[in-house]
Amino acid sequence: MGELGALKAELHTLQEKALAEFTKAENLNALQALRVSYLGKKGALTDVLKGVGKLPAAERPVIGKEVNAVKTALAEGLSACEGSLAVLEKQRRIQSERLDVSLSGRQSACGSLHPVQQGLDEITAIFSQMGFEIAQGPEVEDEFHNFDALNIPPEHPARAMHDTFFVKDTDDAAMLLRTHTSPVQIRTMKRLLEEEHALPLAVVAPGRVYRCDYDVTHSPMFHQVEVFKVGEDISLAHLKGVLQHFLSTYFEKDVSLRLRPHYFPFTEPSAEVDVGCVFCAGKGCRICKGSGWLEVLGSGMVHPNVLKSVGIDSTVYSGFAFGLGVERLVMLKHSIPDLRLFFENDVRFLRRMGA
Repeated sequence: MGELGALKAELHTLQEKALAEFTKAENLNALQALRVSYLGKKGALTDVLKGVGKLPAAERPVIGKEVNAVKTALAEGLSACEGSLAVLEKQRRIQSERLDVSLSGRQSACGSLHPVQQGLDEITAIFSQMGFEIAQGPEVEDEFHNFDALNIPPEHPARAMHDTFFVKDTDDAAMLLRTHTSPVQIRTMKRLLEEEHALPLAVVAPGRVYRCDYDVTHSPMFHQVEVFKVGEDISLAHLKGVLQHFLSTYFEKDVSLRLRPHYFPFTEPSAEVDVGCVFCAGKGCRICKGSGWLEVLGSGMVHPNVLKSVGIDSTVYSGFAFGLGVERLVMLKHSIPDLRLFFENDVRFLRRMGA
């Protein structure tokens, strides 16, 4: 066999070997490496072509055709293998990225209402179910609605700068951040009477209030709910019945109730309301300081001067009113030791309360 025959045989062997290795490539990267190994500038086919220079000039065109045929065969083999590997890798990727849509989804934390808002909603809902109309009022008040109309005299300590947040005077009228939700009582009675709303009327007024105070049981901004009813023959018995139903519903248990004589400028007679300790059932504990009772709110019969300030005849009509601190009740219901936790935005506390 001459030089020409030897080159043809070597080219044939290289072609068979290359095509066999192409088909065994496991991925596109391996196939690319084989392309360089056989068809690159320093590849196996280049090494074979180095022997072409030893051939006579007449035989070189013949071997050139053979080389072109091998290149074509290898290119077609590479293309076919690339197509097969591309399909295979796509199948592998699909399999590796396959999702089982029947599996349970990932658990994600859901937001919830702030515990104070939860308390507001719960308290308001109880009174709404009892037939009380929900009312709102401005948080920036004038002295008439916040003090004068509620029979609070000019010398009362609540009007002092160290108790109340006063803001800039407007048209010679001192304005302030309301210290209680009782002004809503005045505004609502005036509005309903102007609209010729027939008595009786029953209103629950939730909202924010402000006082200069801050410790474990007091905050400069907190929430109150004002509740009042005005009509004919309204008595302390009605007040106690409403309180009994509300407190038992809110604490989700029958609670004992007592009214202690007290003084509020806007009610007469007035009473502090205590419930049997919800922690020790009245036996005496650290929370109730051994007394078996917990103070929860202030109440009383609407003072005749308050009715007079809105044009209601106190000789014909009477009413009861009481105001409760939302944070206070939420703290008692959920055994929260420090009121400041409501306003410090500790996520651990908020998650616990939102659960």
